[in-house]
This record gives sequence, structure tokens and C-alpha cells, in this order.
Amino acid sequence: MHIKSVKLFSLILTLSLAGCGLFGDKVEESKNWPAEKLYAEAKDELASGSYERSIQLFEKLESRFPFGTFAQQAQLEIAYAYYKQGEAAQALAAIERFIKLHPNHPNVDYMYYLRGLVNFNDDMGFLSFVANQDITERDPKATRDSFDAFKELVTQYPNSKYTPDALLRMKYLVNALAQNDLHVAKYYYRRSAYLAAANRAQSAIKEYPDAPAIEEALVVLIKSYDAMGMKELRDDAKRVYDKNFPNSTLLADGGKKKSWWKFW
Repeated sequence: MHIKSVKLFSLILTLSLAGCGLFGDKVEESKNWPAEKLYAEAKDELASGSYERSIQLFEKLESRFPFGTFAQQAQLEIAYAYYKQGEAAQALAAIERFIKLHPNHPNVDYMYYLRGLVNFNDDMGFLSFVANQDITERDPKATRDSFDAFKELVTQYPNSKYTPDALLRMKYLVNALAQNDLHVAKYYYRRSAYLAAANRAQSAIKEYPDAPAIEEALVVLIKSYDAMGMKELRDDAKRVYDKNFPNSTLLADGGKKKSWWKFW
């Protein structure tokens, strides 16, 4: 090996070992930190985006000082750090633990809100609407879980500062669930499964009567009944459509409507 290469390798190795030593020293040093310093350091790591490191420090804080406000705050911050890190399962586990241990905590409303956010941003494909992906291929469980979490927040803590945002997200989630049913109904209709299409469209209409997708769901219902020769049911659905959407041209235009989510 060339002498310069040996020197360069030695320098890199020395720097690496020095770095490990510095990191080890910091870990060792934290053993003697008081709760206030541990919490401050953990918050700094969290603010800088070092989520894994912040979680480690918060866990150390909780284990060393298991009683009192610092331990409770550490549990709350751990849930948030997992959420920011994109670790949905760990975040939800931390949230449930906090709610179970501290049901009367002054910030427990935030835990319900965070639970909704975790599911809202879970890998369920909200942004895939923009990419025109078929949402019938995805399980809407995360959508329902998110809605239920926000609903629990709104019901139990109507005066929470997180409630207004939760209500807005609930409205969006209702629209998403209705849109999911609509896509399934249209899927069945395209494959001439008219009874299944009618049933799914009717389900969307009953469960989400105020969602934007209802106009199009009624069109699917009308066309499905018409395709099955159920003229009386078709006419009943048409009367509901005309009454609720008197200015709609959707049925005449062939049932195609610009997606509601493009206005979100």
C-alpha cells in the first residue's frame, strides 16, 4: 500500500474513533444530567429533526425520573417524535399508553388529536388522489380510524384548541370515505354488476348524505336501476336527484364529475 494511502487511512480511522469517543462521552455524560437538562437536550434533538436521538433521551429521562411532570411530558414527546419519524405503529402505541396512564392529563386532548393525525397521514394514499390512483385498491381502515379519533376528540373535548382543525379534517375524511364507496360502485357498474353497484351507491348516500360524492352516487344508482329494468326504483332515485341537485347536469353529461379532492 502506498505511504500516502496508509496515512490517509490512518487519519480516517483516527477521526472515526474520535467521533465514536465523542458520542460515547455524550451518552456517558447524560447519565449525570438532571431531569431539566435531559429534557432540554431531548427537545433540542427533536427540534433539529434528530428523532431517534430525541426518543433515546426522552426514554432515558422517563426511566431515570419515572415520577412527575418530566416523565409524563417525555411520554407525550416520544409519541410526537415517532409521528414525525413516520413510525405510525410506534406512535400509536405511545399514544395509547399515554391515554391509558394519564386519562385526566391537561394535554390528553392533544393525544387524541395526534392519534387522528397519525392515521390521517398513514400510508393510505391521500396524496395518491392527485396521481389519479384508484382508491378502491386501498383499504379505507386508516381513514375510518382517523375519523374516529378526531370524533372522540371533538366529542370529549369540544373546547380544545385542536377541535377546529379536527372538524375540518373530519369533513375531508367523510368525503374520502364517500368517494371510496363511489369508486367501488362505479367499478361494479363498469363490469355490469348493476345490483352490486346500486347497493354500494345507496350505502354511500345513506352513510354520507352531505358529501360531495353523493351527486355522482345518485347518478350511478339511477343508471344501475335503469340497466336492471327497475323503472320504479330508477324514477324514485331520479326524483331524489332532481330535488337535491336541481341545477345538476351530471346525469345528462354521462355521470362524469371533476373530483372533489382537487379543490382541497
